[in-house]
Amino acid sequence: MKIHKDKIDLESKTQIDFMDITDKVAEIIDNSGIREGQVTVFCPHTTMGLAINHNESMLLQDFMRILYKLVPVEDQYSHDLFELRSGGKGSDGRSNGHSHSKSILMGSSETIPITRGKMMLGGKQSIFAVEFDGSRKRDVMIQVMGE
Repeated sequence: MKIHKDKIDLESKTQIDFMDITDKVAEIIDNSGIREGQVTVFCPHTTMGLAINHNESMLLQDFMRILYKLVPVEDQYSHDLFELRSGGKGSDGRSNGHSHSKSILMGSSETIPITRGKMMLGGKQSIFAVEFDGSRKRDVMIQVMGE
């Protein structure tokens, strides 16, 4: 079995930013030479998630509205009480407990089967890296495994 690793560099522009990375993942698969196997897309950031869905602007607006209803920015989050936190590396000054909460709802990885060198996504499916605490520079790790 062959393993190919790469990363995608991103920069979010808005607080919640749905970034379609489907074409970039497909390019990494092409460059890997792997024809049968799977690709794992992993986000190593705690205020970012991954999702597979339809890249349709009204649907993305609907999903954003649902996230704001489930995890409102204006709620009080214990994480935001920086002066009470102990240990760790400290804060970057952002009150972003809501962003961490949204991220945990989304999840941080997706695994997609590969057949004949192509992802087995449905015709309307796209892979999104979703930032909840933008704007930020981010990266997404890609691991392609197979033959």
